[in-house]
Amino acid sequence: MKLYFYTGPNCSLCDLAIEELNLSACAEQVTIETRNIRNDHDWYHRYAVRIPVLQRADNGQELGWPFSAADIEEFVH
Repeated sequence: MKLYFYTGPNCSLCDLAIEELNLSACAEQVTIETRNIRNDHDWYHRYAVRIPVLQRADNGQELGWPFSAADIEEFVH
């Protein structure tokens, strides 16, 4: 499964989110594409105050911060 990880520069919450991603049991089952919201006008307006956000590539469903490794596992399955 592919996930998009919306992030931004110097985002300490994003660093915490990455730790949770690495702790999740499904970490090896997913491909994560990191998307810096500063690189796209639409992403910036959609996620500027919401990052970090995970989005499923297959259906667009989103998981917003705060989330745990268990939340990520449920989100993926």
